[in-house]
Amino acid sequence: MAYNPKTPTRHRSRSDVAKTPLTPSLLISGFNNVTISSPTKTGGNKSSKYSVADITNPFISRSRPVSPVKRATSGSINVTESLQRQASSGVIRKGGVESKLDVVSRDYVPPPKSEAKRSRSTPAMRDSRDRFITNREVTEVAATLDLVSLNPTTTSPGHTARLVAATGVPINKRVLAYHEAPPAASDTTLNQQRELARPLYARPGTLASSSGAVTNKSRKIATQPERVLDAPGMVDDFYLNLLSWSVLNVVAVALSENTYIWKADTGSVVLVGEAPEGSYVSSVDFSNDGAFLGIGVGTGDVELWDVETGQKLRSMSGHQAQVAALSWHAHILSSACGDGSIWHHDVRIARHKVMELLGHSGEVCGLKWRADGELLASGGNDNVVNIWDGRVGDVNEGSRGVARWTKRNHTAAVKALAWCPWQPSLLASGGGTNDATVHVWNSTTGGRLHSLKMPAQVTSVQWSPHKKEFLTTHGYPSNAIMVHAYPSLDRAAEIRDAHDSRVLFSCVSPAGDMVCTGAGDENLKFWRIWEIPPVKKRKESKEGRSLTGSGILSLR
Repeated sequence: MAYNPKTPTRHRSRSDVAKTPLTPSLLISGFNNVTISSPTKTGGNKSSKYSVADITNPFISRSRPVSPVKRATSGSINVTESLQRQASSGVIRKGGVESKLDVVSRDYVPPPKSEAKRSRSTPAMRDSRDRFITNREVTEVAATLDLVSLNPTTTSPGHTARLVAATGVPINKRVLAYHEAPPAASDTTLNQQRELARPLYARPGTLASSSGAVTNKSRKIATQPERVLDAPGMVDDFYLNLLSWSVLNVVAVALSENTYIWKADTGSVVLVGEAPEGSYVSSVDFSNDGAFLGIGVGTGDVELWDVETGQKLRSMSGHQAQVAALSWHAHILSSACGDGSIWHHDVRIARHKVMELLGHSGEVCGLKWRADGELLASGGNDNVVNIWDGRVGDVNEGSRGVARWTKRNHTAAVKALAWCPWQPSLLASGGGTNDATVHVWNSTTGGRLHSLKMPAQVTSVQWSPHKKEFLTTHGYPSNAIMVHAYPSLDRAAEIRDAHDSRVLFSCVSPAGDMVCTGAGDENLKFWRIWEIPPVKKRKESKEGRSLTGSGILSLR
């Protein structure tokens, strides 16, 4: 008996299979004719025959009703007789309506949402309004706050009464209220006075606190002085010059009518001399070799003292007002007077006055010779800086000098003057409270090279001998010591509130590392501002050695 497989074999010829086209109409009619029948037993034999339906099974019905034909929705294609005829034959015309039907071959994947990217340079837009006060117009804010009131009917009357009694504020009256700005004063004098006094009380916000120093990353200075000396009786006067440091490491300071010498090597203090009764010492300055000390007195006299012996050598009179500044060059001692005149005194001869310089209309409070003695700088209460030529011919008592350069850029008294030691043509000058500016001049061309605005009056200027920096001291409100780089004028370091009062005087040690400052708080403070550069060892040549091994310069 031949075996008939239940399933068609894979090797069956295609010709054995009925070639019937698969069309939608055949599928629909085929599915509609399919019914589900349940098996039922007939007779008593073991063989079972199945009937069409079993009404005892509730889950099986006799016949499945034909599925209703779905109506075409709006926007779909109507199925016409010609379309059904073509579908039954399995032919789709090119360009026909049926060719426009899309066949979905895969699941629909929505495109990714593109997020709006913001440029890095464009800041995010934020609502800058206040969440409580969205509109800061005075009228609208006042109208809004008028609606905010205490309603005594909705609260406990007793509690409201206790609040009124405790606070002392009537009901429905605001503690803080918005009002219109007061009208401007008709008299502008008071406003002008306030503007002039504003620098005295306004502290710059960029500066450091009163207990520290401001330094950059590459520059550090000590915030505390290395030594503090008591100086009772120091006159708090901007126009005086009461401090000097000699090349022999000796400091001279004038305290009221007395002049003292403090020796830094031993720490001993010596009283040099006293001013006449009823007068005071107004200026001091050492000679270039440190052997002599010039003292200016409030009466107009200029005294000459021997530092080693402590004796007064002579007194040179002639000025009609106080001598606020002194400056030495060789045997010439120049004195600045309150009447605007500058005298040159030759301390070797009896008739000491050899020249008079007239170029100021106010008191001369700043005076500095250049190291080579070719130029002399002076500053006065008339806001003028004069540069005088020191190279003169034959001089006598009646000789008059004329300023080589006259500068009127300052707007306040000029007391701070300093010549640059490593660039002799540079002169720095600083003005008082209404000016508070440092100007750097070229003495060769007379031009102004740099200008630097300061937060307070400039009382003194000092150049560093070993570094391209200069130091300034200041009065109210900062009472500071500032170090500035040159020529960038960047602030390298600063000590706020170096004294309890305005810093009026300063001088540099002969080594160039220490700075001594004096102020109205009657203290002398010594600060280490710069470092001494290391000395490079020079190789000694064979010709420079003697037979004994000592240098040839030691043989005389």
